[in-house]
Amino acid sequence: MALRTRITERLGIEHPIVQGGMMNVGYAELASAVSNAGGLGIITALTQPSPQALRDEIERTKAMTTKPFGVNMTIFPTVNSPDYKAYAQAIIDGGITIVETAGTQAVREIWEMLRPHGVTILHKCTAVRHALSAEKAGCDIISIDGFECAGHPGEDDIPGLILIPAAADKVKIPMLASGGFGDGRGLAAALALGADGINMGTRFCATEEAPIHDKVKQAYLDNDERGSLLIFRAFKNTARVGRSAVSQEVVRRLSKPDAVFDDVRELVSGVAGKELLQTGDLSKGVFWAGMVQGLIHDIPTCHELINRIVADAESIIRKRLYDMIV
Repeated sequence: MALRTRITERLGIEHPIVQGGMMNVGYAELASAVSNAGGLGIITALTQPSPQALRDEIERTKAMTTKPFGVNMTIFPTVNSPDYKAYAQAIIDGGITIVETAGTQAVREIWEMLRPHGVTILHKCTAVRHALSAEKAGCDIISIDGFECAGHPGEDDIPGLILIPAAADKVKIPMLASGGFGDGRGLAAALALGADGINMGTRFCATEEAPIHDKVKQAYLDNDERGSLLIFRAFKNTARVGRSAVSQEVVRRLSKPDAVFDDVRELVSGVAGKELLQTGDLSKGVFWAGMVQGLIHDIPTCHELINRIVADAESIIRKRLYDMIV
């Protein structure tokens, strides 16, 4: 059996489950495993050191799956911005037809490059007003990101239980629910709340194919639903990371009234985070992690995880909920 939604039909996938693009995690190994299992895998453009390296990663992914997969492009203000348009051209040259985007409105320039090539734009938003703006600007699918998510949850602090139906009431295009999803109960709930599928990041990090160290995967299992911390709130750039000695030190330093980013730069740098994921040394930096850690109890293959989620969601919809009707 399978769940058919606007997401499965639009993306040409078997199950309404999308793997979010994740820095230093979204490589061919994970993306192809998710796609081969019937979901939509996504490789992360800016994880690659150059546009040519992205071209090579696209080809590597194609060699590992014949199923649809996408590429993530996230645009945030940085001191030394990468050549986003060159990365977008690499996506076009690679024949990619699905792109997940996130970040500032500057991403719309990338949309204008991609659209003439028949690319489906899947845009992540943390607020209903942002989703409506993206829909009006011509994106094809919204991924609405609740406060529970890893990474950047925005500044409104609205959890998925409210944000998803609030968005579903107004957004007309297909919509994914993101933030806090990791099992069949979540998928069934997302569909009930008005979404057409789910986007998972943290849960896919705790799979066999995720290209990160086993000690990091174990940290996801060891942490519970309280196992994340919010950092950068004072800078209006809130980020949710896994609870660890390093992230607790970041919170401590930034709690001072006169704190500035340089106070924690060496602890939160991308280089440090990449080294953590590769070596498993949790003292090297911080790692992205959502509240869904409280629902992660094993490290399955992507195939096992997706099949379990879909089977459990179908059982909930067909049996548990149906049997309540009298």
